[in-house]
Amino acid sequence: MNTAAYARPRIVIAGDAEQALRRLGDWRKIDAQADVTAHHLPLRGAALINALKDADAVVLVRDRTPFDAALLARLPTLRYLVFTGTRNTTLDLAALAARDIPVSHTEWGPSKESTCEMTWSLILAATRQLEQQTALLRRGQWRADQPEPLAGVLHGQTLGLIGLGEIGGRVAKVGQALGMKVITWSPRMTPERAAQHGASAVTLEELLGSAQVVSLHLVPTPATHHLLNAQRLKLMQPGSLLVNTSRSALVDGAALVQALEQGRPGFAALDVFDVDPLPMDDPLRRMPNVLLTPHLGFVTEPVYQRFAAGVTECLEAWLNRQPLIRVVPATA
Repeated sequence: MNTAAYARPRIVIAGDAEQALRRLGDWRKIDAQADVTAHHLPLRGAALINALKDADAVVLVRDRTPFDAALLARLPTLRYLVFTGTRNTTLDLAALAARDIPVSHTEWGPSKESTCEMTWSLILAATRQLEQQTALLRRGQWRADQPEPLAGVLHGQTLGLIGLGEIGGRVAKVGQALGMKVITWSPRMTPERAAQHGASAVTLEELLGSAQVVSLHLVPTPATHHLLNAQRLKLMQPGSLLVNTSRSALVDGAALVQALEQGRPGFAALDVFDVDPLPMDDPLRRMPNVLLTPHLGFVTEPVYQRFAAGVTECLEAWLNRQPLIRVVPATA
């Protein structure tokens, strides 16, 4: 459909599973000038193309909706794209630039803090068996019928951090406050950088073999894809806990299922998956030694308030033909 034949611009929001952008943003000026449609259910294939094909502007929440050149070729009216946060690894920026489609982003809000808190929510819930104990109470019981291993204590244990950036550094501080020894590894880790966070730099093999809790905090790259493969997972202690609030690509999913079945690691607490939402037939859903949360690391009210404000700010500038805000360089 030709945009010129349609008086009002059409704006489509994709991937807002929380239905938060419209609720938290002030859309009155935008609604007065454009037609806005928001999608909260996952869109793939023909459904995605059908939802976006007549859009003049598209808003993407994080990287939930892969946006490549093939998809772009099916969107003839697209003139502007906005995504939430500061990084989206699914965008084909070169293809967008070739069509002269500018791309803007929002600010983050306290996402680093919220992901650190999510990491510790998983560590504490897994260590203290909160999911199992709550289920026991809901069944009308107070204690298990048969003798079972009791909850652990983190004090005096070793916390292994794979990655010690803004989130990993925060996680390290909490671990130290709980009386844990903190060790770390990353592709460019140095003893000096680790010491700045009160941690000790070790090899990846030493970290996996000696830490009772291993938590992932790396940005995925080709070099770190499936960093924790079958061979490395076997190095983990039988009673250890693997936590991932970073990216699922860092772990070989099939190998992790087998490793958990074999008890190395003994437990996994996961907030990220290869496919969002996690398919109903995924074996992780049925495993007793797994704690699962639906990708909640950055999903908090303050973060989405910043997302909503940033999106509306960008769209208002675009609609009013003002200088665009927070434009992403085509070579980013």
